[in-house]
Amino acid sequence: MFYALYFHIGETEKKCFIEEIPDETMVIGKYRTQLWDKQMGSFLQTSPGLGMHVEIKDPDTKIILSRQYGSDGRFTFTSHTPGEHQICLHSNSTKMALFAGGKLRVHLDIQVGEHTNNYPEIAAKDKLTELQLRARQLLDQVEQIQKEQNYQQYREERFRMTSESTNQHVLWWSIAQTLILIFTGIWQLKHLKSFFEAKKLV
Repeated sequence: MFYALYFHIGETEKKCFIEEIPDETMVIGKYRTQLWDKQMGSFLQTSPGLGMHVEIKDPDTKIILSRQYGSDGRFTFTSHTPGEHQICLHSNSTKMALFAGGKLRVHLDIQVGEHTNNYPEIAAKDKLTELQLRARQLLDQVEQIQKEQNYQQYREERFRMTSESTNQHVLWWSIAQTLILIFTGIWQLKHLKSFFEAKKLV
C-alpha cells in the first residue's frame, strides 16, 4: 500500500497533524510503524507488542477518538464540527522496548471524504455496472465539493466577523487616543497658564 508520508518519533515523543475538515465528513487514517535497528543500521518491521496511541480532537479541543492500536493500524472518525482537527500519534513503548535511544518511523496516510470509499468493494456488493459505479463516484464528489464550499463559506463568515471586531477595536482605540491627546493638551495649557500667572508674567 502507498503511504502519503512518513515521520520519525522518539520513545515518548508525540506527533500531531492538523486537518481542515468540513462537518459530517468521514476520515480514515492508516499507518505502519518500523523500529530502528542499530545492529542492522536500518528500520525493521516492528514487533506486534509495540503499538501506537491515536488521539483526535475537534476544533473545540474535544476528544472524539482516543484509542490504542497495534504496530499497523487503521482509525476512522466522522467530523461533526467544521474546522481544524488535531490528529496526534505516540508510541506505547517503554524504556524496555526502545532502551537505546531508539526511534520509530511511522508511515501515515489520511483520506478524507469520498477518498475513503472503496469503490471496487461497493461495486461488488451492490452489483453495479461500470456506468453506475462512475455515476456513484461523481455523486460522492459533488457532495464532497458542496461540503467544502459550505466549509469555505463558514470560514469566510468567521473571518469577516473577526475583521469587523478588529476594525471596531481599532476605531475605539483611535477615539480613546484622540480624547487622551485633547485632555492632555487642555491640562498642559491650564498648567502653563497658572505657572505664568504665578510668576506674574501675564
